[in-house]
Amino acid sequence: MGRGARGAIRRPMALALAVLTAAGLLTLAGPTGSAEAVTPSCTGRKVRTLTFDAGTVRVYRKGTRYVCAVLVPKKRAGKKPSKAVLRIRPWRGEWVRNAKHLAGPVTVHAGRRCVWIHARVGTKNYDSGWILR
Repeated sequence: MGRGARGAIRRPMALALAVLTAAGLLTLAGPTGSAEAVTPSCTGRKVRTLTFDAGTVRVYRKGTRYVCAVLVPKKRAGKKPSKAVLRIRPWRGEWVRNAKHLAGPVTVHAGRRCVWIHARVGTKNYDSGWILR
């Protein structure tokens, strides 16, 4: 076995070892524990961010037919989290909310219709008005 053959074997092994080491380090690092990682999220593309005193509502569009929203309440230092409720209503439709997770995500079939989003955190209310897609 010549010198060139050993180099040809060592390079792929070194590359594989580097990839495995990086994967192991990323696994050990895990999630960062930020609010973003814990908050349930919607799939699709984000089309709006609605901000009010007590939090933020992120609105997503799934394809051309579905609208999804999630409510992220603001953190209050040293205080108990307030109850957060999110509802969506398509034009000429019924109010929809997530029964398990009151802050969302909430998905509604809107098609090409407008939607109205209502959010409540504690005693603070927010109404978006009609939002077109």
